[in-house]
Amino acid sequence: MNTTAILATPLGPLALTGSEAGLSAVTFLDEETEATRPAAVPACLRPAREQLVAYFGRELRDFTLAYAPASGTDFQRQVWQALTGIGYGRTASYRDVAKLLNNPKSVRAVGAANGQNPLAIVWPCHRVIGADGSLTGYAGGMHRKKWLLEFERPTRQGGLFG
Repeated sequence: MNTTAILATPLGPLALTGSEAGLSAVTFLDEETEATRPAAVPACLRPAREQLVAYFGRELRDFTLAYAPASGTDFQRQVWQALTGIGYGRTASYRDVAKLLNNPKSVRAVGAANGQNPLAIVWPCHRVIGADGSLTGYAGGMHRKKWLLEFERPTRQGGLFG
């Protein structure tokens, strides 16, 4: 059975959802919601909470959690897995991700899968940009995507393969 905890972040509250099987969702909340006290966070969500706190504290760049997304086609899951290969401070285009999946014609499908990513920040869909370097859609809002990219910028080293 899934359980949820709320984490206060510089981007507003995040809802963390999961079970003993793993983290199933990290979702931005647009309304102000009281954060779950650390001691009250369910045990299955504590690693996710701790790692997100460390990420926002600039102490963590790579998440190492158990994942249990509630949905997703095989293709979506391939795209979401590919997102984890885009390093902290780096970006990749939708075309880069499609090529990485050996399916260069799937650029639009990659974009659609990226938009359905259930684990914001943890599976870094915010690092996917347009082929011309422009910021493109983000389910959490463009202001959050821009903030996350700027937050990671001090270590930016180029594109996915750079």
